[in-house]
Amino acid sequence: MKNIQVIDGADNCAYSIFAATNKTFAEIFPGKGQDVEFIDDFFARVGKKRAAELLKPLWKLRLEKPHVQGIHGTLFYQLEHKKKYYPNKREDDFDKVPKGR
Repeated sequence: MKNIQVIDGADNCAYSIFAATNKTFAEIFPGKGQDVEFIDDFFARVGKKRAAELLKPLWKLRLEKPHVQGIHGTLFYQLEHKKKYYPNKREDDFDKVPKGR
């Protein structure tokens, strides 16, 4: 199992973490070393029907943060403006983006 943190554009976003099977994780984050995905890119890649099939069981597997042993990926909703910080869809991209961008 892999843990995915979901962050959306709502002011009251809870930054929830969900457990995903390794197969589901690989479909959401298909690139080598990829640990960041944007929901619109995911929908465009797999289609809304397949995306719904993958995400439906995920929502039932919410984890309590004190019990989480690592976060393996971040899924952004309604935050397309953050794409410039993750050009390779990897968490370590953020440190490489020039400041003020």
